[in-house]
Amino acid sequence: MIRLAIWTVSWVAAIALARFGPDYIWGSNQLLTVGAILLNLGIGLGLIVANIQHLKTLDEMMQKIQLEAMGISLGIGVIGGIGYALLNASNIISIDAEIAHLVILIAVSYLVAIFVGYRRYQ
Repeated sequence: MIRLAIWTVSWVAAIALARFGPDYIWGSNQLLTVGAILLNLGIGLGLIVANIQHLKTLDEMMQKIQLEAMGISLGIGVIGGIGYALLNASNIISIDAEIAHLVILIAVSYLVAIFVGYRRYQ
């Protein structure tokens, strides 16, 4: 669990570096920006591996809850994200479709699905 937390914090820090580094640290140096993005991708892969290893340590019920929550959040993210992008492309909504909105949708649906899964299997 601690290993997963370390990878998660590292990934979030790498996102912040890739996003805010060009604005506040190194300016318009594209080589550093690409490096920060590649670092983010590398740490992201490490996070995926750490998450897989963490899931393998869980008991069967916890794995089932996690798997169901991941499936629900993936489905909501894909279907909701495509619907959101279509609304944006057809100018039905006045705001721009941002990836951050999709990330929030996936995160909230995952947390709700985890909560519901825990309650269901108590």
